[in-house]
Amino acid sequence: MFELTRYDGRHRIRGSLALSIGLSLLAAMVIWVYPSFEAEVDLDQLLAAYPEPILQVMGVQTMASLGGFLSFELYTFGWIILLGLYLAYATAGTIADDVDRGRMDVLLSMPISRRRLVAERFAAMAVPIVGANVLPPVVVYVGARLIDHPLAAADVLAVHLLSIPYLFACAGIGLLASVVFDRAAIAQRVALGVTFALFLSESLLSGTDAEAVGAIAPMRYYDPNAVLLEGTYDLAGAGILVAMTLVLLVAAQLWFGRSDIP
Repeated sequence: MFELTRYDGRHRIRGSLALSIGLSLLAAMVIWVYPSFEAEVDLDQLLAAYPEPILQVMGVQTMASLGGFLSFELYTFGWIILLGLYLAYATAGTIADDVDRGRMDVLLSMPISRRRLVAERFAAMAVPIVGANVLPPVVVYVGARLIDHPLAAADVLAVHLLSIPYLFACAGIGLLASVVFDRAAIAQRVALGVTFALFLSESLLSGTDAEAVGAIAPMRYYDPNAVLLEGTYDLAGAGILVAMTLVLLVAAQLWFGRSDIP
């Protein structure tokens, strides 16, 4: 059981470790520069200088506290945008790449159903998703204490745990693209475009008459500001992200089960 998941997972460990270290270095850099910003720059005045559309897109509420600074500089940029796009892109190659390279016939000759193949390939994405959230919370918590701006351990842990359903939902977008398109390059570009378009739709339509359109965007249900500034954990939003991921997985399984492999 789960042979494909174990095989794919093992091959993603090294990349996931590099990803976790890279994000940890980004977190350390953001925390390291914060005291200089706080001492030399009027952060509220700096915030007021940003164009309103930028603040809306990035979800900036304040930079006058380390929590607000991290939410803007690290979690919105690093987790919501970069990691979300990366997971969508990486997952878009899980099925389409094998079809594109002519390896899918070999996999389908194994005693494994198409639905299980899709599910196991998707399950292997847990390695980079979880791996990306192993080292950074330690760096954030320890780094905040070292600069005398401590953050609650529960909040730091929560902002990373709640990112996991969000990242799985982004990966689900990539998975669906991976079964719809036979060429990996096309699937990856579509996954990137759709994920970024959903981010923009949620950010720009918030507070407008078309706000309901953003309900399909995973970004609506993961809010680092609420966790780090208010200590509020949106468990209902996490549940919606889990449901969204399951819908995308089932849709991908149904599509792949009925598709012809060239």
